[in-house]
Amino acid sequence: MPKMHRILFLIIILYPLICNAQNQLKPAITKPIPVSDLVGYLDYPSSVKALISNASDLTKQNLTYMYGSADPKNHGMDCSGTIYYLLSNNGVKDVPRSANDMYQWVEKNGALYHVQANNFNSADFSKLKPGDLLFWSGTYKIGNSNSITHVMLYLGKNANHEPLMFGSSDGRTYQNKKMWGVSVFDFKLPAKGDSAKFLGYSCIPHLTCD
Repeated sequence: MPKMHRILFLIIILYPLICNAQNQLKPAITKPIPVSDLVGYLDYPSSVKALISNASDLTKQNLTYMYGSADPKNHGMDCSGTIYYLLSNNGVKDVPRSANDMYQWVEKNGALYHVQANNFNSADFSKLKPGDLLFWSGTYKIGNSNSITHVMLYLGKNANHEPLMFGSSDGRTYQNKKMWGVSVFDFKLPAKGDSAKFLGYSCIPHLTCD
């Protein structure tokens, strides 16, 4: 069999298997945002309350983690796709699609606070407020180790003074249970020596920045 024919034969055989694997997404494991439990929520700026209300609606749709998706109609979204969709639907027209581009976007147009400490009591977190975007690097392997690989939205603290965040993840926890998809999550800092690094936070340009 000629080489070209062999290649075409393999494509025909493997294509259904690849498509089937892509469609077999892990079922969503999510929890809605406990809006009523967020301390001081009624005093949040109206723009932040609207943002969190829309995020809360997304957490009730049972959306799984789907790499490359930024549309809930696909029944799942990835981390940057979720934030992209949320901000775009709250009137932010120039938000980039990827976490790395979002980081550069807020660095240029927002108020990015870099974090080096591994303790929420540090002065590094003194400017953190509900509605801020949160950024990590090293949450998964990528060619450029300096790239931003994860983004979430800070929600504030619950009645137990535990910081919470919203977004999409393939394994972060909420109340010590692993979630999978678009959900509320515990905002925890990486342990020392972890490959993941929490890098900083910022208000959202054209929405929550003063």
